Amino acid sequence: MADQAETDEQSSTRKACRGLRQELIDCLLASDCVQKYGRTPKECLRSDSSGVSQDCRKLQVSFFECKRSLLDNRTRFRGNKGY
Repeated sequence: MADQAETDEQSSTRKACRGLRQELIDCLLASDCVQKYGRTPKECLRSDSSGVSQDCRKLQVSFFECKRSLLDNRTRFRGNKGY
């Protein structure tokens, strides 16, 4: 019973920021860092690569804020960020 509640909770957190996550993945896969230099998206995000556009960086910040809002108790009243 407790395992089912944990699974439901984990899936709901994944659904909250799913749209931003997918856009970030698509943006990174289309970036020069991945296409030209052959790095992984994770490496491109960790380093200050010149091959990552500002749009991808903005999506990264938005995704981070969405994930952080899941831990913020004020979101009970305001609702989840993202789509």
